[in-house]
Amino acid sequence: MNLILNRKWFTDKSTVGELNIDGKFECYTLEDCVRNEKIQDITAIPYGMYEVAVTFSNRFQKPMPQLLNVPGYQGIRIHSGNKAEDTEGCILVGQTKTPDFIGGSKLAYQVLFPKIQAALKKEKVWIEIKSAPEK
Repeated sequence: MNLILNRKWFTDKSTVGELNIDGKFECYTLEDCVRNEKIQDITAIPYGMYEVAVTFSNRFQKPMPQLLNVPGYQGIRIHSGNKAEDTEGCILVGQTKTPDFIGGSKLAYQVLFPKIQAALKKEKVWIEIKSAPEK
């Protein structure tokens, strides 16, 4: 399974994007700001391709998707949340978007997580994080 996160809308508080699965729109995303230099818990992870695994989260006390081998970051997960204060570098998912906010996050996560789990039973799951092409 290939997830592609296209970062599209940038503000001084957050980055909103679109997540596609194998080329099909799945949900919106919200991350911290994209910065040239990392600031702990308020900087989006670097652009690139990362393997996704489901591991146990001590913070959330349940299995969740985790991005592996993110340079300079640890414990980067895909989870529910609505604004930059909820991310700490992670990728939040939602069904609706406005500047600096995504809504329907729990529902979006409840749809996405089983798809990742099912895919991992038969193949590796990858996420590519990039900027959306200019139109």
